[in-house]
Amino acid sequence: MSEEHYAYVLVEDEKWWNRRCTKNKVIGSVHTFVRRGKVGPKNTCRLLFYIKLPVKQIKGVGEFVERITGTRDELWSTYGAETVFGSKEEYDKFVGERDSVTLIRFRNMEELEKPVGFEVFHAATGITKMPNGGMYLSRETLNQMI
Repeated sequence: MSEEHYAYVLVEDEKWWNRRCTKNKVIGSVHTFVRRGKVGPKNTCRLLFYIKLPVKQIKGVGEFVERITGTRDELWSTYGAETVFGSKEEYDKFVGERDSVTLIRFRNMEELEKPVGFEVFHAATGITKMPNGGMYLSRETLNQMI
């Protein structure tokens, strides 16, 4: 893993973030972030959770475990309990018509006491709009923000 790929920013709706935080207090082990299609970090150390509009803040961090791709049904049957979804129906609705899904597994999720606003993120990265697919950050950039 290169220093340039030390961290990866995942973009999430506030609804799912809130559910993830609740579930984290209950379970506290390995969690899974669901991506539609085959995208996301292959190799990184830290994950940052950027909550999009209207919040526009990095609200949490976690420790990257692995990225897994496969069919929607296969991944649900193996990892569904680690996701924020309460049922297969809710998961299917989120995934939509896609058959290929990517799961990003992580542990040790922490909510930041002081979320990082987009202004701070912009100052550290020069990015004017958060990419929907997320992005890698170097260790140096991460340290500037958090």
